[in-house]
Amino acid sequence: MTATTKYTVILLIANLTMLACGNVKEKAGTMVTRDFEFISGDNKLSGIIDQPAKGDAKALILFVHGSGPTNIRMENRYLDLRQRFTKLGITCVVWDKPGNGRSEGEFDQNQPLQESAREVLDAIAYLRSKNVPGSTRIGIWGTSRSGWVAPIAMSQDPEIEFWISVSGVPAEDNKYYLMKSNLPLEGRTQEETQLLLKEWVRGRQIFMQGGAYDEYLNATGNLRKDTSVVYFAGDPEISREEYEAEQKAFLEVKDQYEFDQETLSLVMVRNFDETLSGLNIDVLALLGEKDTNVDWRKTKQLYESTIGKNPNASLTIQTFPNANHSMNISKTGSVREVEGRLMRDGKKADGFYKIQLDWLRKNVLSETGKDY
Repeated sequence: MTATTKYTVILLIANLTMLACGNVKEKAGTMVTRDFEFISGDNKLSGIIDQPAKGDAKALILFVHGSGPTNIRMENRYLDLRQRFTKLGITCVVWDKPGNGRSEGEFDQNQPLQESAREVLDAIAYLRSKNVPGSTRIGIWGTSRSGWVAPIAMSQDPEIEFWISVSGVPAEDNKYYLMKSNLPLEGRTQEETQLLLKEWVRGRQIFMQGGAYDEYLNATGNLRKDTSVVYFAGDPEISREEYEAEQKAFLEVKDQYEFDQETLSLVMVRNFDETLSGLNIDVLALLGEKDTNVDWRKTKQLYESTIGKNPNASLTIQTFPNANHSMNISKTGSVREVEGRLMRDGKKADGFYKIQLDWLRKNVLSETGKDY
């Protein structure tokens, strides 16, 4: 309802011809990497395909990003997982978002979820059309924001067979939880935190119900002065002209949106529980218990009450007591920790790799007892 929201950047893919996929690059021991391009919407998107070095692939995993810009080649994004998965015999695919890396188009921090899901479906269509090794059994690995994107895509393509959800999301956006979990780490007392959260909800209520600008100002005096609130949830300061214009536009389309009744947070995917309940796939969900970016407890409960109740699906959930949103070992889980050095150089939680490899062997490859 105000200025651009600050999303936390997280850490959240044989035998193709040279013409179709670009130059071949050998990766020592585990995989052969090729460039590829596909069309989604008006954009030509660029990515890489990693194929197992020792032969054909038994499955294929697409990596679906979380929030923020990407540059997969410069960052070697997901290389730790790509090397491990290809060693199992799984092809890995990842591409840059529009306007990032070698992908055409314009980067949009707030790209609609449906557009992101369309990218996934268009990439899958391309990979199947080229008979990329492993494309007869496709799954998704995704982090954070992809917890909304992947289910949209999977609900539209029932032939996607498995999903690894890392630091997944509940139905609503994360701004309220960001403040609730991080303000105490910023030095706010419990009373101060509760006051700020109360003002945040009240300000949204006034705006959404057509309340006047002056009423909004009176209800959010402390909120609008708090620098940490601005950092975690966006700037609550807004001019009269901006407030009234945004409110008018919202009231005209408000019936298109759904909100969490307690926090008035926007539900990112309408009827999200129904979408999850309808996924007849194998799911592995990994959650950090020190995740202060997204409410991991609500995500766990949501998955259990939807996917976990589906007799045609399987659900495995693993939580890591000392892991933050990036699945790194963390003292506090603070967003500032996640965005800083610990995201780049941190150590993954114990068992982070092992549980994924074991789960893939059992649920995707139907193998047991092999070394990795």
